[in-house]
Amino acid sequence: MRRRRGTKFTIPSKYLLLILTVFCFIVMAVTFTTDFVAEPLNSAAGFVVVPFQRGVSRIGRWISSRSDELLELRDVLKENQELKERIDELTTEVNSLQQDKYELSNLRELYSLDNQYKDYQKIGARVISKDAGNWFHSFVIDKGSNDGIEVDMNVIAGSGLVGRVTEVSTNYAKVVSIIDDKSNVSAMVLSTSDRLIVSGDLQLMNDGYIRFSQLMDEDGEVKAGDKIVTSHISDKYLPGILIGYINQISIDENNLTSSGLLIPAVDFAHMEEVLVILTKKQ
Repeated sequence: MRRRRGTKFTIPSKYLLLILTVFCFIVMAVTFTTDFVAEPLNSAAGFVVVPFQRGVSRIGRWISSRSDELLELRDVLKENQELKERIDELTTEVNSLQQDKYELSNLRELYSLDNQYKDYQKIGARVISKDAGNWFHSFVIDKGSNDGIEVDMNVIAGSGLVGRVTEVSTNYAKVVSIIDDKSNVSAMVLSTSDRLIVSGDLQLMNDGYIRFSQLMDEDGEVKAGDKIVTSHISDKYLPGILIGYINQISIDENNLTSSGLLIPAVDFAHMEEVLVILTKKQ
């Protein structure tokens, strides 16, 4: 019987399934017994999979390296912060020790000064404020009438005379030092007992000196380095308190007296503690 024109050739499903099954078995047999299929697959893997694996491996190593660096950086930052905190602690300790050392040095000076003038009753006081300027020519201490402080009591520090009390309140007092422009102290040369006047001069104090004048030195015995102390005829200051040392001396135009410069016994640029002599000049 002839097929009609236009009809399609078809294979029954059971035959098609049989053909495909046989083909699969043939392919499997070829695969297991030969490299006919594996060779192209391996070649394809060599061109595609291996470079990809290498890239992934490199990325993994890079990420691992960066991770390790971040961990190290975190540890370094933490250690750095700890070191900064330790440095701050040590700096505070050093500053505290330096302050203690400075205060101890001042207290030793006051103790030595106290022993030097042990015949006088004294009280320690701390400077709490001062007038404007570089020098302690006028300042306030934290002791007053409640502590036995009175006007005209002498004040000492360092190695000698600072000045005298000029104003007193219940719990503080004002001190004017011998370097003040209005200050004049009757003094004498310790080695010869020749009298002179020591005058304050803040402008001259910038060079580290105070002025003296009216020195009666008929025999010319006074020389640089001699000690100058308060005299017995001073109306405000107790006798024998060190004022300073002669630095320069020259004869006045009248050829009768001499004048010059003293190096003060007290550091008037740095002053924290002083001693007030509770005995007044009678």
